[in-house]
Amino acid sequence: MRAAGRPSGAIERRAFLRMAGVGFVAALAPRPSFALSRTDAVFASGYRDHDGTFGIAVLAEDGTVIDRTPLPARSHGMAFSPLTGHLVAFARRPGTFALVIDRTGRAEPVTIAAAEDRHFFGHGCFSPDGRLLYASENDFDNRRGVIGLYDARDGYRRIGEYQTYGIGTHDLSVSDDGKLLIAANGGIETHPDFGRTKLNLDHMEPSLALIDAATGALVERHALPEKLRQLSTRHIDLDDKGQIWFACQYEGPRNDLPPLVGHFGKGEDLTFLSLPAETTIGLANYVGAIAVNRSEGLVGLTSPNGGRFVVLEAESGRIIRDDAVTDAAGIAAAPHGFAVSSYDGRFAGRREPVAWDQHIAKLLANH
Repeated sequence: MRAAGRPSGAIERRAFLRMAGVGFVAALAPRPSFALSRTDAVFASGYRDHDGTFGIAVLAEDGTVIDRTPLPARSHGMAFSPLTGHLVAFARRPGTFALVIDRTGRAEPVTIAAAEDRHFFGHGCFSPDGRLLYASENDFDNRRGVIGLYDARDGYRRIGEYQTYGIGTHDLSVSDDGKLLIAANGGIETHPDFGRTKLNLDHMEPSLALIDAATGALVERHALPEKLRQLSTRHIDLDDKGQIWFACQYEGPRNDLPPLVGHFGKGEDLTFLSLPAETTIGLANYVGAIAVNRSEGLVGLTSPNGGRFVVLEAESGRIIRDDAVTDAAGIAAAPHGFAVSSYDGRFAGRREPVAWDQHIAKLLANH
């Protein structure tokens, strides 16, 4: 499941091998070792195994599983620092753990426990220098989203938090220069006493916020217009021009066809893409994941509800590809377009006896 594009050669493979170290590679069984020696990219995804246990898998571009790490419960999104080799798997909302995996093999996994009266929302990101981990969290008693700040140089000790200036904070990203944090505030109120129940669908407050990474001050907040009040802003990715692409899930009537994807930049209003009606219908009011392929100028979308994999040209918004992919789940930029996974165990051209989770992390920088 890859969109066509230009090959990148073996640069990314060599970078991953240097990061992983000789010990990691030597410990691999023959098949994953061979796959790693030939792949041009390496990815990670959460999964549920056939026996009901959970974990994180490292995969080659062709879907071969290279390595697995068990998890105590289901994960959701991940954060990766190419400078340190640290991969963090965040618990699915309303989970209270995040597991730090050192891909270099120099340290044992570290479990981060959510602070009192907080739970993780399933996403986070590293500062570009790898020194800080940012995590989207729920201050559920005060009905607000926060960003937990963790010191990666000190055992991931929690050193503070910022407001996200919204509720239901889901995805989180950081600008390339590290100066801005971008929060997708889905606008949906939840509380762990009620599990995953959405408590305010009749008065949602979706927004996208730009936050000063040094101070936590609000730089810009973009609330969705009243007519799109039930359009939850969920996932984001950045292109090489600093544009922030966002994808949404609609909580209103099924027969509505609201816009589901858009972009903005600092100092700009939100711009929603007007996709062809058949594409919007195919996405079934639910974009589960979004990814930008910077080198090829493409934006990829997946919808598990609609069973779709869609590729857009970033510059024009033109549809490049619109494919049926049953249970389409994660998506990430690949050397040749995008890597796409599914809940029924497919990744690229291979199928495993697992259910891949909703997100894929590329274990190397995209630019």
